[in-house]
Order: sequence, then structure tokens, then C-alpha cells
Amino acid sequence: MTTQQTKQLVSKSETPAISRRDMLRAGSLAVAVAGATAAALGAQPAEAQEARTRSPGVLGGASEGSDIFHIVETKHGKVQGIANAGVKCFRGIPYGADTGGKNRFMPPKPPASWKGVRNCIGYAPISPQTPSPITGDYGQMIMWDRHVGGGGMSEDVLNLNVWSPGVNDNGKRAVMVSYHGGGWATGSGNGPMYDGAQLAKLGDVVVVTVNHRLASLGYTHLTGAGAPSDFSHAGNVGVMDMVASLEWVRDNIANFGGDPGRVMVFGQSGGGSKTSCLLGTPAAKGLFHRAAVQSGSSLRFQTEEQAARSAEMLLKALNITKKNMRDLQKVSWEQILEAQSTLRGANFSPVMDGKYLPHHSFDPTAPTESRDVPVIISTALEDAALSLTNWDLDEAGLRKVVETRYPGKANEILDMYRFQGPTKTPYLIQAQFLTDIRARANAIKQAELKSALGGAPAYMYIWEWVSPTFGGKFGAVHGLDVDASFNNYRNNPCGGGDPEGRRMADMFATTWSTFAKTGNPNNDKIPHWPAYDAKTRSTMLFNSDTRVENDPRGEQRTYFAEHQAAT
Repeated sequence: MTTQQTKQLVSKSETPAISRRDMLRAGSLAVAVAGATAAALGAQPAEAQEARTRSPGVLGGASEGSDIFHIVETKHGKVQGIANAGVKCFRGIPYGADTGGKNRFMPPKPPASWKGVRNCIGYAPISPQTPSPITGDYGQMIMWDRHVGGGGMSEDVLNLNVWSPGVNDNGKRAVMVSYHGGGWATGSGNGPMYDGAQLAKLGDVVVVTVNHRLASLGYTHLTGAGAPSDFSHAGNVGVMDMVASLEWVRDNIANFGGDPGRVMVFGQSGGGSKTSCLLGTPAAKGLFHRAAVQSGSSLRFQTEEQAARSAEMLLKALNITKKNMRDLQKVSWEQILEAQSTLRGANFSPVMDGKYLPHHSFDPTAPTESRDVPVIISTALEDAALSLTNWDLDEAGLRKVVETRYPGKANEILDMYRFQGPTKTPYLIQAQFLTDIRARANAIKQAELKSALGGAPAYMYIWEWVSPTFGGKFGAVHGLDVDASFNNYRNNPCGGGDPEGRRMADMFATTWSTFAKTGNPNNDKIPHWPAYDAKTRSTMLFNSDTRVENDPRGEQRTYFAEHQAAT
């Protein structure tokens, strides 16, 4: 589709295609503008004209070739995106209808079809959520506050973003679908860490990021609190949104240059939990073919009893009872968000309802639904540092942290961490310890179960590289591998353009896209990466000296498997 063919007036709402008369008027205006520009240039010194023509693509003119705008036909209508350095970007494509009003707490519905061409250059709304505080150094480092803004916020949230090196070209590229972090409550596919342009260009892949319902709007188990049966899926509609997004990929991605038979789903933190969930969701079976869980290994869902308590808390905060339950679809989403934010102890996340989610994701075994899907599973060395602010922690304070959880065992536990020498402060040893007993233990269990299933392999890695931003004080903290997986080397977690950070991003994103293409992460930028099993426990350690070790941190692994924490 050429630029001349795509010069149409388009909007976010349904609009008719531009008429031939309007096209001629637009063409006349373009000629007039071009003539005026040429006249202005002609009146300037020759060296000024030369300077203008010598520097295309620095702060403009970034499209390679003559085509700036691109139109792709989807199942529900045509969308227009914009090219940047050869990558075609489409933002805010609807994959479902507005979830407000009578659609609130209901399974996702298809979007209404539209006539003409829909403008998909800018981001669309994200799910209602509270913003990340601008006072927190960790949130600032990963730019989590940047989710709120941009495309706005509403219940018309079922939209996704696509980046592709080529459209309408039968490219059959591997497709990489990212589900954002933020637990099950915050974040979006619009955040700067999830911009897919660099990954699409580096790996020659199609990148998709997804927005879906979050927190109480996506995971309130209303039937457990006495709601009518038509609310039976309210506790899992956010999961149903993700499945709907994968169905959209299956039905539409070929026109965006992608291969619906080579789809990788991945996510970090909450996105890893979502990926863990999809691996065990029957409705998602066959919609993806590789998966990666980054610092988000979730083994179990909520029980119905647990989820019902949270639902009851929300209803009480909204002053809604069984008698006026349908008022839940009448109050504003702002009221629901305000009420949700006052609750303490509520947990709005997927529920094992015995229907849509008939079993836990990885308990007692790995899910058979994804038996043939290879999976990468990971942690960051100091994952737990994301919630720790005691940077001046001393040795006495570190001992107290350990003693609180393992009374009388601080000496023997801390001895397991001394091999690292003085480069790891008490603050960072604390973070490693808390990661080892929680997130890393879950990741290891998930990899063991996946390997024991006997189907497609599991691969394990630990992210060890430390970003120099914010003085490097967070260590190899939770989330540093997100920007690297997207090759977003300019962002803080990769050092803001730091040469070593850029090298790490190139290596990691190449590994990521290779896995999407083949189901095997091995490539010429990393050492050979064997699959994980309970015997060798081969693990890739991503750092300046990226390497494979068998059972790294094995001493900690075996100790904490044998000794349960008191708290």
C-alpha cells in the first residue's frame, strides 16, 4: 500500500473513507505547501539547503523508503499505522468491545466492525488503575508512572499494539505477544519498556503488546458473593480478555506479516504470572507455541473461598448488596477504583472456579494443555530489591532480617552468601536471600514440573547484570530484563544507552527472538544453553560474562527446600 493510496482522513471512531473530491483537495493543498516550502528553501543560502538535506532521520524523516502510512485489513475493519525506520507501528487496535456498562464483569465481546480506515497511530486507553508514586526510586527507574497518561484510561480497554518490519507481504514472521507486568492490578502494554519497535527491527519479528482488564474489573468472583449466575465468569474475565487477544492474533496477524503458527507469549512479574496462567488455561490451548515466564512463576490460583472474601469486601465498600447487585454495572469505574484502593487484604486475581480455570496452573503437576510448548523460566539475582528501601542496611540489620524468618540460623544461612565478597552489600545480600526463599524457589519448582512432564523442554536463566542507573544501588533487580528483552537499550534498566547495557540488550533480545522463531533459544551470541532438568539444572547466567552453570546457588536451593521459613 503506497503513501498515495493511504492518504485518507481517519479517526479513532468509525469514519467513512475520504472521497475522491476530498483527495483532490488534499492533493492541491499538499502541492501548495510543497511549493511554498521550495520557495522558502530557494531564498536561503546554498549551505543552509545542503545542511537540511544532509541529515535526514535525525529528528525526523525516519521512515526508510517512501511509504510513511500503511493500511492493513483486520477482521473488523481497516487500520492505519505509521512507519519508523522500516518498522510499521499500529497502536490501539481494538480486539474487543467496550467493557463498561452492561459489559462490565462479563466475558469479552468482539468489537463492532467499522467502515473506512481507523487511525491507529496513537495509543488507546488502559485499564483503570492507580498511578505509580513519583516518589519511589524503583518505580522511577523502570518508569512505571509512565503507564498512566498517553492513551488515557477507561473501560474501553480491549486494545493491542503491533510492530512489524513488513505488512501485507506474506512475511510469516514469528509473533511475540507480551503481557505486561504490574501484578494483576497495574501496568499496560503502552509503557515505554514494552515499545516493540527495536525488537521487531532487530529480530525481524512481529511484536504485540496487549491491554486488558485489571484488578477488581477483571477478577472479582461475584457469584461467590451471591451474584446471579450471569456473573459466573466475573472472577476470570481478565484471563478471558487475554485469550481473546490471542484469538485476534490467530485471525489477523498474517496481514501484519506474522505467522499465526509461531506465536510466543511472554511476560515479566505480573506478566510472568499471566503467562503461567495461560499455560494452564484450556481455552488458550493451541493459540501459542512458545512461552517465557520472567520473575513471575505462579503455581496456584486463588480458591473460590479466597476470591469470594475479596468480592464481599468490594461490595461492602460500594454499599452494594445481593438485592441491588446489578448496580455494579451502573456505578462509575472511578467509584470502583476508589473503593478498591481502600481495601486491605483483598486480592483480585484469577480464581480456580472449576470451569474456565479447572485446575491450578502448576500444582500438583505442570499443565498438560501446554505439554508441547517449550518454556523459558527465570528470576533476577536480586528480584526482591524492588520492594526494599533500606539501602543503608548494615550487617546487624541483615542478621535481624534473616533471624526473623529463620530463628537461630542466621550464621549458617549468611555463610552461604559470603562467596561473593564485598561487592554485594548487606542490602543486596538481603535481596538475594528473600529472592531465594520466594520467587526463585517458585521458578525452580515450575521448571522441575515442566521438565518432569516429558514434553517440550524448559530453559532456566538468572539475570545477573546490574544497571548503572540510580548508582547501581538496586543490584540485578526485578525487571531489568524487560527492557533488554525488547532491545530498548535507551531506557534506564539498560543503562540509558550505556555501551555494556546496549550489548546486553542486543544479546538478550536476539536470544528472545530466536526462541520465538525456533522454540530453542540457542544462537551465536550466547554459549550453548542446554534444557533444564532436575539432574543437571543447567542455567544461563546473563551478565557481562554470560555463561552456563549447572545448579547455580545449589547450596541455597537445597537448604531452603529442607528448612521452611517461620514467616
